[in-house]
Amino acid sequence: MDTDRLIASLTEHADPVQRLPSPWVRTALWFAMAVPYVAVIVMMMVPRDDLAIKFTDFRYLVEQIAALCTAIGAAVAAFQSIVPGYDRRFLLLPLVPLSVWLTSVGEGCVEAWLRGGALQDFTSDFLCIPAIALVGTLPALAMALMLRKGAPLWPHASAALGGLAAAGLGNFGLRLFHGQDASLMVLVWQVGTVFMLTVLCGWAGRLLLDWRPVVARVRRKLVAH
Repeated sequence: MDTDRLIASLTEHADPVQRLPSPWVRTALWFAMAVPYVAVIVMMMVPRDDLAIKFTDFRYLVEQIAALCTAIGAAVAAFQSIVPGYDRRFLLLPLVPLSVWLTSVGEGCVEAWLRGGALQDFTSDFLCIPAIALVGTLPALAMALMLRKGAPLWPHASAALGGLAAAGLGNFGLRLFHGQDASLMVLVWQVGTVFMLTVLCGWAGRLLLDWRPVVARVRRKLVAH
C-alpha cells in the first residue's frame, strides 16, 4: 500500500480515538488509584509501633521521601516513554531522587561500618521480597494497563520504569509497617528487591507491552478496505 492510499484509508475508515491525557495527569491518576491500596495494606499489616518516632528521624524521612519521589518520577518517565515525540531525557527523571535515596542508605552503611556494627546487624530478611511485591501489586497492574493505552516503542524501558514506580511505592509502604532500619539491611533486602523487580519488569517488557498484534490488526483492516 502506497502512502496516498494509506492516508485515504485512514481518513475514511479509521476509528476515532481519544487523545491521552498528559503524562503528569496520568501519573496523578495512577497515584490516586495506588495510594488507597497501599494505605489499606499498611493498615492490614499494622503500622510499626515506633512510626511516630521515626517521623522525627531525618534519615528515615529522607529515604521515604526519596523512595516516593523515585516512584513518581519513574511513573512520569514511563508515561512519557509511550508517547512518540516526547523528549527522551525525561526517562532520566527518576535518577535524581534515586540518587538521593541510594546516597542516604549508603551513608548509613558507611557509618555503621565505621562503628563496627554493619555485619552484626545483617541477617536474612526474605520477607521484604513478597512484602514489597504485595504492596506494589495493584500499582503495577494499574501501571501496565495504563501503559498499554499508548505506543510502547521501547517496551523494555517502559516496563522497567513502570516496575520501578510500583516497586518504589511498595518499598515506601513496606517501611511504614516493617521495623527493619539497619542501613545494610535496607540496601540489600529493600533497595535490592526494588532493583530486582525493576529488572524483571524490564525483561518482561515485550510480553507486557507488545503492541505488534494491534498494529497487525490495524494493517489487516486497512488492507481489507
